[in-house]
Amino acid sequence: MKIGVMVESFRKDFREGVAEAAALGAAGIQAYATAYGTLNVDTITKDKLREALDIVHSHGMVFSAICGDFGVGFTDPEKNAVYVDKSKRVLELAKELECDVVTTHIGTVPAEECETKEIMRSACRELAIFADTMGSAFAVETGPEKAQILCDFLDSLGAGGVRVNFDPANLVMVAADNPQTAVATLGKYIVHTHAKDGIKLDTSLRKDIQVAIGGEAAGHDQLLAMGRAYLELPLGEGDVGFDTYLPALAATGFDGFLTIEREVGDDPAKDIRLAADFLREKLAILGL
Repeated sequence: MKIGVMVESFRKDFREGVAEAAALGAAGIQAYATAYGTLNVDTITKDKLREALDIVHSHGMVFSAICGDFGVGFTDPEKNAVYVDKSKRVLELAKELECDVVTTHIGTVPAEECETKEIMRSACRELAIFADTMGSAFAVETGPEKAQILCDFLDSLGAGGVRVNFDPANLVMVAADNPQTAVATLGKYIVHTHAKDGIKLDTSLRKDIQVAIGGEAAGHDQLLAMGRAYLELPLGEGDVGFDTYLPALAATGFDGFLTIEREVGDDPAKDIRLAADFLREKLAILGL
C-alpha cells in the first residue's frame, strides 16, 4: 500500500503543500477540484492544470484522487441537475491530471426504499455510467450510513463507475460501524482510502480524552455537553484499530493509497508527519 496526503490538510498553497508531502515521503497527493481548492473546476485553465501536474510529477508523485465534493450531496433533484454535471466535469479534469478516482459525499443513503433514495440512485447511476465510459471511478466516501446500506445501494445502480473512498474514521465517528467488518462488506468497491482516526463520543468507553477548546482542556463529558458527537484524533489514538483494520483492508485485495486527511488541530504539518510515520511503521510490522 502507498501513503498519500490530502494537500489541503497542510493549509498552505498547492506548491508548498506538494513539497511538504514529498518531504514526508508520500507517493501521492489528493486535491480538491471545488471552490475549496486550487484546482477549482469552475475557474482553472488548461495551463494551470498542466502546471499542477508538472509540480506533482517534479516531486516524483501522482494524484491519488481528486476531491469533487461540492458540499450538497445528491438528495435534491433540482440541485442534482447542476451538480451531476459539475461532477462529470471533475471526472474529466481528473483524467487530465492522469487520475482515475474522484471522491465525494453523496448524502446519507436511507436504509429503506423511499423517494429520497430513488433520487440519489438516479443521480449516482448517471454518474456511474459516465465514469464507466472513461474508465474512471466516482468514489463515495463512507461515514453517514453503515457499510451494508451503502453496499446494497451501490449494488442497485447497475453500473460499476460509482465506487468507494473508504474512510474508517468516519464509520467509527458517525455511523458507529466497525471498520474491520465494513471493509470486508465494501471491499469489491474500494478504490481509495483516507487514513484518519477518531471516536464517537456518546458510545466510547474511553473517558480519558482531553482536548484543548478555547485554550482550556475539555474532557469526554464536557465535549458531549458542548454538542460534540465525535472527535477526530491522531492516527492510533482513536477506535479505528489499525492493527486489525489494515490487514482486513489488504485481505480485500486493495493495494492502493492510504491518504492522510487531517481536518482539525493547530499544527497539521506535525500531525501529518506523525501519521505518515505511524503508517510506515504499521505497514512494515504487518508486512503490507
